[in-house]
Parts: sequence; C-alpha cells; structure tokens
Amino acid sequence: MDGMTSVEKAVDVLFHLHGEAAPVGVTELGRALGLPKSSAHRLLTSLARRGLVERDERGRYAPGFGLVALGLGAVDRDPLVTAARDILQREAAALGETVFLVAARAGKLVVLDKAEGGGFLRASPHVGSEVPLHATAVGKLFLAFGDASAPGRLERFTENTPTRRADLDAAVARAQRDGFAHSREEWIAGLSVIAAPVRVRGRMLGALAVGASTPRLEAGDLSAITQSVRDAADRIAAKLEGTPHE
Repeated sequence: MDGMTSVEKAVDVLFHLHGEAAPVGVTELGRALGLPKSSAHRLLTSLARRGLVERDERGRYAPGFGLVALGLGAVDRDPLVTAARDILQREAAALGETVFLVAARAGKLVVLDKAEGGGFLRASPHVGSEVPLHATAVGKLFLAFGDASAPGRLERFTENTPTRRADLDAAVARAQRDGFAHSREEWIAGLSVIAAPVRVRGRMLGALAVGASTPRLEAGDLSAITQSVRDAADRIAAKLEGTPHE
C-alpha cells in the first residue's frame, strides 16, 4: 500500500471490515491490507474516535454506527434492523404508539430504528439518538442481560431519574427477574416505556420498546402491552436465528 494516502488506507480499512463476517483483529487486518501493525492500529484508533469502527471486548474491530452519517448504509444493512423493521411497523400499528429498536453501537446505546404510532412521541427520540443506560427501560435491560456497565455518575434528567446506585441496582434486578423493564418519566418528562430484550442464543443483541405518554400507557392494559412487546422481541430473535414463528 506504498504511495497511498491516509484517506485511501482508511477507506480500504472500512471496506475490508465491511466485507468480513466477523470482527477483525489489528494483526489480521494489517496482514490482509499489507500494513504494518502500528499503521493499522493508528488508522483504527482514528476511525474508532469518530464512531466509524467499533472495538469489541476482545480488541477486534467491525464497522461502526457512525458510518450512517456518511451515508454508507450501516443501518439498513444491519441484520438486527432488517429483521425488526416489519415487526416494528406492525407493533406500532397494533398498539397505536411509537416502537423503538435500540442496540449498543460504538460503546453507546442508540436508537437504530423506529416506527411511529399515533401518540405524542412521533418525533422523539430520533433514530441515532444516544440512550442513557440508567434512565431508560432499554438501558436497564442492557445492564441486566448485556455487557453494559452503569456509568460512574448517574445524571439526573427528570425528578424520576434513579440517581442512587441502590435504586438502579434494584431496577436492574427486577428486569433480570421479570425478563422486561418499565421506565416512568425517567429520561424524558411525560414519557413512559416498556421494553423487552432481543436475545439470540443467550446473547442480547438489542431491545424493543414501546413509548407513550404516561397517562396513555397507564390507561391501557399494561400486562397485555408488555406481553405484546415481549412477543415481538421474540419474533425478531427468531428471524435472526433463522426460525421465524410468525
């Protein structure tokens, strides 16, 4: 790769990672592209800072969510988004509320996709919004079933935000016990959410959540809504496993 600019090398890195079925280590990437390990590491570090690649717990790299901003189609090609999209739309139509798909990307929880219902949350949060771990139903699920760790400082967003570690631990324990999570105006005033994990072979890949105004959600049949969200999350997982049961 002598004579190539840093930009060209970075683009080659992105295309190589895109073509790989699994995350790639620094040494393997350097060997595949004819780069010294130090150069490969420097490029990956720069790309990771901008969210264009993400690093897993074993130090391997894969395309990152930041590629969406460059129009490279990271979302539409995401297997989780592909498996979930029609289920999100049907669930939003059935419940009359906005349904969100959330997953961990580049070390953060982000809204990957959403289907809008007729409730007041038609604009917020947006696709690409970062979701706080401690103040949302999906965050509690990632703390209960995923690889996430609670932030050191629990930022207060509303008067209902759990800012004491003991309160958050109790909420996470409930989510782990029940298999779903509920948040009531913890992140956004007036917003309540019920969420269920999308788990494939024991690994949590994302979460499905229905968001509604607190009065609307609490006026409904919470048990039925919860079951509907859990069933939808299970259908997404089944599609990812190649065993759809719709």
